[in-house]
Amino acid sequence: MTTTAPRDEQLWSRCDGCASLLYRKRLRRNLDVCPECGSHARLDAPERVAQLVDPDSFTPLPERAVRVDPIDFVDALPYPHRLGAARAGTGLDEAVLCGTARLGGYPVALAVMDFRFLGGSLGCAVGELITRTAERALADGTPLVLVTASGGARMQEGALSLMQMATVSQALAGLREAGLLTISVVTDPTYGGVAASFATNTDVVLAESGARLGFAGPRVIRQVTGAALPDGFQTAEFLLRHGQVDMVVPRHALRGRLGALLAAAEAGRRPPVTRPAPRPPAAPPVLARAARDPWETVRTARHPGRPTTLDYLETAFDGFVELHGDRLGADCPAIVGGVARLDGRPVMVIGHQKGHTTAELVARNFGMASPAGHRKALRLMRLAARLRLPVVTLVDTPGADPGVAAEQQGQAAAIAENILAMSVLPTPVVAVVTGEGGSGGALALAVADRVLMLEHAVYSVISPEGCAAILWPDSSAAPQAARALRLTGADLCRLGVVDELVPEPRPAAHGDPAGAAELLGRAVAATLAPLLTVPPAALVRRRRQRFRRFGAARSVGLPATTVPGGAAPAGGRTEVA
Repeated sequence: MTTTAPRDEQLWSRCDGCASLLYRKRLRRNLDVCPECGSHARLDAPERVAQLVDPDSFTPLPERAVRVDPIDFVDALPYPHRLGAARAGTGLDEAVLCGTARLGGYPVALAVMDFRFLGGSLGCAVGELITRTAERALADGTPLVLVTASGGARMQEGALSLMQMATVSQALAGLREAGLLTISVVTDPTYGGVAASFATNTDVVLAESGARLGFAGPRVIRQVTGAALPDGFQTAEFLLRHGQVDMVVPRHALRGRLGALLAAAEAGRRPPVTRPAPRPPAAPPVLARAARDPWETVRTARHPGRPTTLDYLETAFDGFVELHGDRLGADCPAIVGGVARLDGRPVMVIGHQKGHTTAELVARNFGMASPAGHRKALRLMRLAARLRLPVVTLVDTPGADPGVAAEQQGQAAAIAENILAMSVLPTPVVAVVTGEGGSGGALALAVADRVLMLEHAVYSVISPEGCAAILWPDSSAAPQAARALRLTGADLCRLGVVDELVPEPRPAAHGDPAGAAELLGRAVAATLAPLLTVPPAALVRRRRQRFRRFGAARSVGLPATTVPGGAAPAGGRTEVA
């Protein structure tokens, strides 16, 4: 917003986004967001603190910024003169305001950068103040919230300003090792050394609507490369599409989103509360129902009306806050994940997302995750482990994305890394196969302490069509292959691959999505409860033992069966020479 007099004295402001003339008091009531076009004006650090934290809860750190002039820098003015002018003009000692506060009732350590002070540049004093704020968070055992606004490292302090990128990052590493949540709120603009360090290496990166973030600025990029830049380049919305930030949040919603994340982190640090086990599902045991033909079960598992992960998150879970991106360049729409509550307990929920309509299915790639999707899931699982949150995964995919781009981006390695990481994840993991559990794409989310399966779901090494095409004359033998693969819940319970079947309303989940969600929520909560008191080392040991028992050295106890070509199908006994 453009004004021609001091802000407190100015009655009118002109929006830099749409040029509307706005009454100043109205603009302030709207948190300095233009009510006409939504453009977010820059806030100084004291204003930002006042908007974010609980009233009268902010206490500045006792440390004061010291004057630093390590290389006697002089351009048009000596560096100390520039510092003095910045202090006089802003009323701040340096380009960051640090302290402790409460946000939504939760204690935090807080560092808020101010672009007015030499462009919010990162110098030795700024690095020291933010580092001390992180150390205060570590000492108090509280989360750290960083609000960034910076042009980058401070040129007037030479290489010592560059070193602050590492200094602050090391302080964040200490918080990560201690399992304390770190959040950055990226505001406009955030560039250079700040963007390439603590603005983006926190656990969660929120970007305020319209904020710009990047290492090099657009003007530099155009000068160096001569390339035309895409529309919206480096804006928060552009970055969200490219997997660089977890979410884009309008200013009025920042407090609420931060509060939800802080609540999850706080709950993860508390000892588990012993609660009565949820009531068992009010449906007859699945195995007592009349057996269905496996091919009919496959078709039911693929029904377009079947509830998806987002459907379950809306009904079986509460307070879902979605986190986006692999932080490497993409946000795969076939995988969704974030923090939610189940039976009042914060959990990290990650699942495949298909959709119901043709347009949704295409947009979500039919639930087939790319390498970016698997890396997003892995990032969220590791975050859950650091915050001591249990993980719930909802599996519903025909398989991993088999496309050329996925192969070029390391699909096999991405799946392998998920399987390896889940094997040692020091937090409870419950997986639920809700529809199709297809091959390695399913297992990438299903290396769990307990694996549940909905009554009409399937889980297999390959699709029946794929199996028929390889082992039978053609894919028309898919029904026969479905029977041979032993891919239904009843078969997989007998094999020990699945621990429990979750009943579905009649005729199936798509007929009563709300009822299916209630049954799923109860089953997951009851399964998760006893895992919460198991020490992490024991969890990992038992998880490894669970998958070790699937080796060929142990008979699965089913009669030998053969398929055309002499291959033993899943569920058949393998003879060991």
